[in-house]
Amino acid sequence: MVTFIGTYNAKLDDKGRLVFPAAFKALLEPEGDLRFVIKKDIYADCLEMFTFEEWTKQSEDVKSRLNFFNQDHAKFWREYMRNSDVVEPDAKFGRISISKNLLELIGITKDVVFYGNDFKIEIWSKEKFEQTALSNDEFKSLAASLPEKR
Repeated sequence: MVTFIGTYNAKLDDKGRLVFPAAFKALLEPEGDLRFVIKKDIYADCLEMFTFEEWTKQSEDVKSRLNFFNQDHAKFWREYMRNSDVVEPDAKFGRISISKNLLELIGITKDVVFYGNDFKIEIWSKEKFEQTALSNDEFKSLAASLPEKR
């Protein structure tokens, strides 16, 4: 399993492509599966980017909790999958193309942040990413509210 850590800035080019951070690409097996699944985050105004292997693991976990004969579960799954794409960095330049629809969903026009968040990469518009930063006091308050280890 790959662990993504770090924050990297990028700019959307005129053709709607982004240069995938070299530090993240270096974590991948050169001969391995370089496909990623990108989807809209449920709670935040960003995209989530999973290796195909991690996406399979995550989606199987979600599906295991659903009964597809239950109409609400079927609706949830449809919506969960609605804004998803499979992308692969091009071998020569390491760029990725994200659909215009997904970029518009989170308000990306030019400046982008790739944020390594352990098992996934978050893709943000730079302005929105900066707005999500917590104050030190907010962070300490959240840390204090975490349950103790069981």
